[in-house]
Amino acid sequence: MSGHPNQDPVLGPVVVSSDDLAHRIDELGAEITADYADRAPLLVGVLKGAAMFMADLSRAIALPVEFDFMAVASYGSATRTSGVVRILKDLDVDLSNRDVIIVEDIVDSGLTLAYLRKNLAHRGPRSLEICALLVKDGLQRSDLDLRYVGFRIPPAFVVGYGLDVAERYRNLDAVHEYLGPEPA
Repeated sequence: MSGHPNQDPVLGPVVVSSDDLAHRIDELGAEITADYADRAPLLVGVLKGAAMFMADLSRAIALPVEFDFMAVASYGSATRTSGVVRILKDLDVDLSNRDVIIVEDIVDSGLTLAYLRKNLAHRGPRSLEICALLVKDGLQRSDLDLRYVGFRIPPAFVVGYGLDVAERYRNLDAVHEYLGPEPA
């Protein structure tokens, strides 16, 4: 296991426990099931961080669902202010007249997510909503109209449950504060 919590000095306190994650994801699944009754929503996961959350969320939804994935990258440090992203992996399916739920692991400034929502809205879905596992309090620059939110957390750097630092710690079953240096 990359970075067992009890042995890794850069892993700080648990921000969201595995039990709390499981409970809240079940609640989110029930909300989506109720909201999309008699429909088959398309879950669009933002790689790589949302893969674990999307897998668990999909099992908590008592409806037929379809999956697709996107991978996006920011244009250097300028993106923190510009919100300009490039799509590394686009969707394989047509969104026309589909009920689409963007599944995101964490929302910081929200600029990349705002770009993604605008991009997908131009593809003609019947509906387009966002389900974010974690939202860092106080960092969003605009109202993102997040339909489903798992947890609001302090603006600390966190890892685990899909979230990484240099591709490490994604496999932890809880979300931890990261106390080490950010990779260059």
